[in-house]
Amino acid sequence: MSEITTEIVNDLSMNPVIGQMANMGHEQILFCNDAATGLKAIIAVHNTVLGPALGGTRVWAYNNEMDALNDVLRLSRGMTYKNSISGLNLGGGKAVIIGDAKTIKSEALFRRFGRFVNSLAGNYITAEDVGVSPIDMTHVNKETNHVVGLPGKSGDPSPVTAYGTYMGMKACAKIQYGSDSLNGKKIVVQGVGHVGQYLVEYLRKENATVYIADINSETLNRVAQKYGAHIIDKDEFYDFDMDIYAPCALGATINDDTLSRLKCSIIAGAANNQLKVESVHGLEIMKKGIIYAPDYAINAGGVINCFSEVKGLPAEWAQQKAAEIYTTILNIVKRSQEEHIPTYQIANKIAEERIKAKRIVELPL
Repeated sequence: MSEITTEIVNDLSMNPVIGQMANMGHEQILFCNDAATGLKAIIAVHNTVLGPALGGTRVWAYNNEMDALNDVLRLSRGMTYKNSISGLNLGGGKAVIIGDAKTIKSEALFRRFGRFVNSLAGNYITAEDVGVSPIDMTHVNKETNHVVGLPGKSGDPSPVTAYGTYMGMKACAKIQYGSDSLNGKKIVVQGVGHVGQYLVEYLRKENATVYIADINSETLNRVAQKYGAHIIDKDEFYDFDMDIYAPCALGATINDDTLSRLKCSIIAGAANNQLKVESVHGLEIMKKGIIYAPDYAINAGGVINCFSEVKGLPAEWAQQKAAEIYTTILNIVKRSQEEHIPTYQIANKIAEERIKAKRIVELPL
């Protein structure tokens, strides 16, 4: 069994990891290493005021460990906001396993990871994310009960995530175009993995003109043929004349380079951390007159699906709750326009207000 060594550092300025935790408000980080299985992972618990931290585990070949740490810190904080703004009694957490999902995954690795999750004693509940399948979660479940998204239960959260994203996109259209109909709208979906494929299906059923981009040519061709979508080169779509841009791959696709090129009036997609620098690019989007649906608010269908499993609620409840994302996004965008504040700031305020109210209630007299 791998050993975990903890070093106490009196001067926090000498410890950049604790400094990052303090700056972003994290409660706990668990570094996981197991030579026998090749497991190298980081679990980040951001906030547990509203309840245990829930967030998925992703497998990704990061360039270095600092990139992995930065990603898990951002993702876990996003889960806190996502769970709060969705009205769920859950905190925010996330886990990343460092490596290529095509080569490192094994039952032994996920079982070892499950033991690390279990060591947190319910403070963190995991689920699938990029590079992880419901079957992988069954291996985690052999070592801990603190896991959701299992086959036969709530299962793959992707369909509910896509449905919530679709409803949020319609809310943006309602404000930007005066109607929430997406019929005939030119929509570019970047990333047609699990969530992106389901989103394409919803959009095509409403007769939107859908263009798709992805790094996987095999997936692209299959989705294009199945749903009647048009393939667009992954290096060219930022310059494409479109109505709606739907980022559904990795984050930070809204940045200095892309904002100067994007030709759309709505950004509404399922990816996490879409703004490379919130304070910079969130404001620039608003100045350009583009409506931006805050990512953690519009893509909350997945965590809603997981919450239904935690509480033993039926699939119908999750679908109905995800439909409410329409109203959530509508209210965020309206308030943004009324207060002349970027939508991400409005979403943050709503999420923070709920956490603050709960914290005040629980303060000792």
